[in-house]
Amino acid sequence: MDRDRKIRKVTWIGLCINVALSALKISAGVLGHSQAVLADGIHSISDTVTDFAVIIGSYYWSRPPDSCHPYGHRRLETLITMFIGIILFGAGAAIGWEAIVTIKEKHAHPPSMTALAAAMISIIVKEVLYQWTARVGKKIKSMSMVANAWHHRLDSFSSIPVFIAVGASMIFPEWTFLDHIGAIFVTALIFHAAVKIIFGGIKEFVDIGASEEVLKQIKTLAESHPSVLQAHGIRTRYMGSNLQVNLHVVLDSHMTVFDGHEVAEAVKEQILENGPEVIDVEIHIEPSEFKIAEE
Repeated sequence: MDRDRKIRKVTWIGLCINVALSALKISAGVLGHSQAVLADGIHSISDTVTDFAVIIGSYYWSRPPDSCHPYGHRRLETLITMFIGIILFGAGAAIGWEAIVTIKEKHAHPPSMTALAAAMISIIVKEVLYQWTARVGKKIKSMSMVANAWHHRLDSFSSIPVFIAVGASMIFPEWTFLDHIGAIFVTALIFHAAVKIIFGGIKEFVDIGASEEVLKQIKTLAESHPSVLQAHGIRTRYMGSNLQVNLHVVLDSHMTVFDGHEVAEAVKEQILENGPEVIDVEIHIEPSEFKIAEE
C-alpha cells in the first residue's frame, strides 16, 4: 500500500537522521567537555528503537485479512503506538528523575562552543523532523507516525535545557542549575504527550466508536442514495487509524432482492469513498413496512 510505503520512507529518513545526530552529539560532548551534551547524544539513540518499531510494524499491520484475523491486522498499529507512548513516558521519567536528584551538582568542566553548536543543531533538526513527520502522519491518518513524531520532539525538547545549561555555563559557571529546572519543565510536556498517546490506544482497544459528527456524516452519505428511505443503527469501531462501519438501511419493501443488493453496494461504495477513514462497511437491509411496524 502507498500509505505503508510512505510510513516506512519517512521513518527510515528519521532513523538515519537520529543515528547521525547521536554520533554528532556524543562526539561534541567528548570534544566539547560537556557531560550534558554527551548524555543527550546517548538519549537520542533511544529514538532509533521507536523508528524500528514503526518500520517493522508497518510490514505486519498492512497485511490483508486472513482466517485467524478476519478483520485484518490494523490493531497492530494501535499496539505499536501504545509502545511508543510508553517509551516516551519512560524517557520523560528518566530525564525528570535525573534532573531532580542532580539539581545541586555542578558541571565538572566548562563546556566549549562545540557542545553549544551541537545542542542547537539537535534542537533545529529534530523540530523540523517532528513537523514533517507529524504533517505526513496526519495526512495519511497514521497514529503510529504521529506518535513517533512526538518522540522526535522529545529529543528536541530535551536538547533545550542542555543548550541553556551549556550556554549559561560558558558565561556564568554557577548557573548550571538551569539545566535541571528546564529538564523538569520538559518532563511535564513529555508526560502530557505520552499519556495522550497511550490513552488514545486504550480507547481503540476497548472499541470506542466514532464521534457524533462522524456518525452524522455516515448517515448523510447513506441517505444520499435516492432509494434509501432511512439509515439507522449505525455502529463503528476503530482498527488502527481506520474505521469499520455497520448500519441498517430501510428500502421499499416491494424492491427485489437483486435491486436491494445493488443499492446496498452503492451505499457501501459511497461511504468507503467519502467517509472519514472508513475501510469496511457492513449493511443490513430492512423493508419499509418492517421499520414502520417496529416504530
